[in-house]
Formats: sequence, structure tokens, C-alpha cells
Amino acid sequence: MTQATPATRPLVSVVTPFYNTAPYLAECIESVLAQSYSHFEYILMDNCSTDGSADIAETYAQRDPRIRLIRCTQFLSQLANYNRALAEICDASLYCKMVEADNYIFPDCLDLMVRAFERSESIGLVSSYCLKGDKLEGSGYPYPMPMLLGKEWAKQYLRGAPHVFGSATTVMYRSSVVRRKQPFFREPAPHSDTEKCLEILEHWDFGFVHQVLSFLRTDNESISSGFRAFEPYFLDHYIVVQRYAPIFLEATEAASLKRKWRRFYYCVLANQAIHLRSRAFWRHHRDGLRTLGERINWAYLVMLIGRRLLWLASNPGMTTVQTLRSWKRIATVEKTDRKLTVSHTTTP
Repeated sequence: MTQATPATRPLVSVVTPFYNTAPYLAECIESVLAQSYSHFEYILMDNCSTDGSADIAETYAQRDPRIRLIRCTQFLSQLANYNRALAEICDASLYCKMVEADNYIFPDCLDLMVRAFERSESIGLVSSYCLKGDKLEGSGYPYPMPMLLGKEWAKQYLRGAPHVFGSATTVMYRSSVVRRKQPFFREPAPHSDTEKCLEILEHWDFGFVHQVLSFLRTDNESISSGFRAFEPYFLDHYIVVQRYAPIFLEATEAASLKRKWRRFYYCVLANQAIHLRSRAFWRHHRDGLRTLGERINWAYLVMLIGRRLLWLASNPGMTTVQTLRSWKRIATVEKTDRKLTVSHTTTP
């Protein structure tokens, strides 16, 4: 069997938006250039970096004609910069792969994901296992299934199946899907990448590669790592359920799931209220709920806080331990409150 030459393989658009990621950017770029699949264009979008990141990118752009460095003069938020970069993919590309600047991909990532797409023209999204720090993410997807109906996997995800979408670095999109919707990611919205995956699965099927193809960094100081203290998963999944359960599930099941997650989410908020969470915590959840057109239901929350306090009163040992932990946590979070408040609207 004759192996196809690079020119006859589909063109992949690889996109890395970046801002002040000098400690990680070279490793990210080199992971793309080291791909076994070579037929790609590589767009590097500089969001007004001030730490020398653009100079690092320029060095690689001068060496490799597949790289196109775009130096922006207007600073944008993170999602807006992602959207600006994705709008630059060429008309000839068939697939689109984001590689976030503080992450990287393994050598066979592009090749295996393209092969997954080539199983069917109905596939609009491909994902794989990834390493998040030293932890495997994506485990639990049915092995050895290479693809599933998009609507079927969306149903399973809403019902509690594992989160296999990882981050924007973990998945690959069909380029026609990216070009069709501009801006691509919803702005602003917590975890817009997960919402985008579900949006795609409403109309396209889902491919999966049963190998680890990307690495997500957790040891870096970033705005997203700072928000981990705000219990973002519960807010994000609450938003996803409220928005997409009516799309993928039968009406009775959708309504039941929405009520279940509403109660669960507010129980999380009640527990965090007792632990005296910072003002930035409440701003994060207020802003997230606003994307649904909702506000925090304080009356319902106060009722759940009362129930939680009654439980703690009947378990005094747990009350002491949790109080000590909460004071330690809030002291740490308050130190970064000002940084997170500003960066929530200006993150690159």
C-alpha cells in the first residue's frame, strides 16, 4: 500500500493564541513542529505580549514557512483572542486544532486525530485521552468505540458520563464548523469550550482516539488556575445542564435533570457560604449565572444554609475541622482577589 504524500493529506490549521507565556511557549511550538503529520499551517496569535513571548514566536516563524505570526495591536480578553485567532484559519484547511500556549501535544496527535475524522464525513469533533498534570483525563469513554452518534454521546455526558472534552487543546474541530460560526466561542461564558463541544454534537458525530495525545499544564500560575478555588466545575456543569438538557433529552428527563442539578449546585454554594468564601467567589458565580439570564436565588440559598448549619450543629467535630480549613482557604484566596477581579474581564 502506497503511503499518501503530505500534499495529498488534508490540511490542518493549528492555532496557538498567546499572551505572556514565555516560560512555556517554546515547548508548545516545538510540540507542533515535531508532529509526525506535517501538512499543516500554524497560526501564532500574539495578544500584545510584554514578556518576550512574541520574540520567541518570531524566532520559530523565521525558521518554518508553515508558521504565520500575527502581532496584534489591540488587547482582547482570552476568549476574544481565541476567536480572533480561529478566524484566521485558511479556506483550504479541513480540520482545526487549537494548542493553548501553556500546553503541548504529543508527536502523533495530528495524525491520529485526522485518521479519526477520516472514518466518516459525519464527524465534526474528535477528542482523546490527555494528561492533566500527572492525571489521566478522559478515562471512561467506551472502549474500543472510535465514534458515536453526537446526540447519543451528548445525552450520556449530561447523564453523568466522563468528561472527555478536556480543554481546547484536547479536541480537534472540523474547519467548516469553525468557519461557519464566528465568533466561535461564546463570549463571555465559563468553559465555553465544553459548551462548544455540545453545540457541535447537536449536528455532528463524535470521534475518539484511545491514546494520550495532549498535555495540560497544572503547575503554572494562570488566571484559570486561580479560579479553581471558586468550584468552577459545579457552576459550569449547572450551566451546561440548564442550556443543553432540553436540546438532547426528552422533556420529562430534561426537567428532572435540571431540578436535580439546581439543588446540587445550590447545596455546593450553601456549603461554600458557611466556609466564608471571598467576594471574588460570589462574583464568579454571579457572572456565570448571568450567562443563563439567572441571578443567585438568595432565599433558596439561605434555606439550604440553614439546613447545613443544623447538620453541622449535630456533628460538632466536623464543624471545628471545616471551620479551620475555611479560614486557611479564604486567607489564600483573598490575596489574589484583586488580580482575579481585574483579569476576569481582561484575561488574554
